[in-house]
Amino acid sequence: MSNASTTADDILACARTLITTGGYNGFSYADIADVVGIRKPSIHHHFPTKADLVRTLLSRYREEAVAGLAYLEQRTSDPLEQLRNYTDYWAACIRDASAPICVCALLASELPVLPAEVALEVRAHFRMLSAWLTSVLERGQRVGSLELTDAPHIEAEGFMATIHGAMLSARAYDNPEIFGAVTARLIDRLCHRQ
Repeated sequence: MSNASTTADDILACARTLITTGGYNGFSYADIADVVGIRKPSIHHHFPTKADLVRTLLSRYREEAVAGLAYLEQRTSDPLEQLRNYTDYWAACIRDASAPICVCALLASELPVLPAEVALEVRAHFRMLSAWLTSVLERGQRVGSLELTDAPHIEAEGFMATIHGAMLSARAYDNPEIFGAVTARLIDRLCHRQ
């Protein structure tokens, strides 16, 4: 049984890498079979359709993100530090190419052509991240460590858009340092000025 779960995990890991480099339509089961070293029917056994595969991948991706955000909150209760740690996490992932872009941000650009069940998972990820950012910004405003110019939920959407945009800029210019430059300015703008 552990072999079956390992195969499914290998398939999901491969699909994640292929999506990150080529998007939803940039890979096939044949590509996964070549990389993982299995036959296409084995992939269909675990994930009958590509939509099933990507939906499962995104569901797990969101679970990982929720756990990661909970970890950030365990590390510090300071909202400003939580935002810094969040941007630092992505800066490191972009720099070492372990996660050069958020899978859901990449797929959001493909929403008009994604299967409905995949689009639902992408939107669920954005809602989850927006809710977390809103709560961090609300706490920061309440304790006086963050200065918001708009309602926390609007600021959260702007923060998220800037993070994802900085990922795209780093990719477009093939320069991981751009992400850090953009996000440092974002954090600086939110710092409370006395």
